[in-house]
This record gives sequence, structure tokens and C-alpha cells, in this order.
Amino acid sequence: MNEVQTGKPSEIWWLVLLRGIVLSLFGLLLVTATGATLSTLVLFLGIYWFIHGIFSLVSIFTGRSSLHWGLLLLDGLIGIFAGVFVLNHPLFTAFLIPTTLVIMLVVFGFIMGSINLLQGIKGDGAGAIILGIINVLFALFLLSHPALVAMFASFLPITIGVLAIIGGVALLFNAFSMR
Repeated sequence: MNEVQTGKPSEIWWLVLLRGIVLSLFGLLLVTATGATLSTLVLFLGIYWFIHGIFSLVSIFTGRSSLHWGLLLLDGLIGIFAGVFVLNHPLFTAFLIPTTLVIMLVVFGFIMGSINLLQGIKGDGAGAIILGIINVLFALFLLSHPALVAMFASFLPITIGVLAIIGGVALLFNAFSMR
């Protein structure tokens, strides 16, 4: 049987591994390039959201996730929409309305965090729970300090980078435990 048809966790562990690698690389780029502009952060974030959305849609057809296909569809569409929007309007998002970017990050963090937590609770492992907690905590931090984060834009890449590295490593451990 081919991998897409069976959808056994041991056969599609590489999807989680790939997502963990992308997230870890994203985090490393943000931490090591602290002088990068907010527009660069927005570009990387848009790419990640887009890729995350695609992986969520792929999860519908692989049968790997314990979540209902409707939630995965919502997760995928939000990720793709947010990624395309940010990629098409990076200057608008980054420079004209930095608070809007923070609000988008908060909404995305809560939605993705909740979905990750549900996946972890329904059996996708501790990596999904850790990633969900990180996303929700990050969203709460941004929600409680949006003006501070918008005012000190150089703080945002490092914070997102560290959280992305932690989330990526959690996904890598989850992928290898699935294998």
C-alpha cells in the first residue's frame, strides 16, 4: 500500500519531520539575523503560514491527524490565506500597521495553538501539546503587550525565532517517536 492511502503514523512521520525542520530553520534565521528588518520577518512568517496551511490540508487526505477534517480544513485555509496575504502585502503589513501584524499573530497563535492542543489531546503526542502551549503563550504575551511589541520591532524576530526553534525541536522529537 502506498503512504497516502494507508495514513499510518509510522508511514507519514516525514511530514512532521519536514515541518519541524522548516520551523527550526525559520527560528534559526530569525535569531541569527537580529538586524533584519520587520519586512524580512513578515516574509518568513508568510512563508511559514503558507507551508503550515498546505501541511494541514495534506493531513486531511493522509488520515494521520486525530482532528476532524473540518478543523484541519479551517487550519489549512487560514494558514494559506494568512501566508498569501502577508506575502502579497509585506510592506503594508510590516511598516504601515505594525499593530495589525501583532493582532494577526495573536489570532494565528490562538487558532493554531488550540488546534495543536486538540491534536495532542486526541493522540498526536506530546510534541503537538508543547507546540500548542507555545503558540497560546506567545499569543497571550503579544495580546498583553501589543504596543510594546509594535514599538520595539527588533524584539519580535528574536522572540519568534526562539519560539520557532523550540516548536521545531518538539516537532522533530514527535516525528521520530512516530517513526
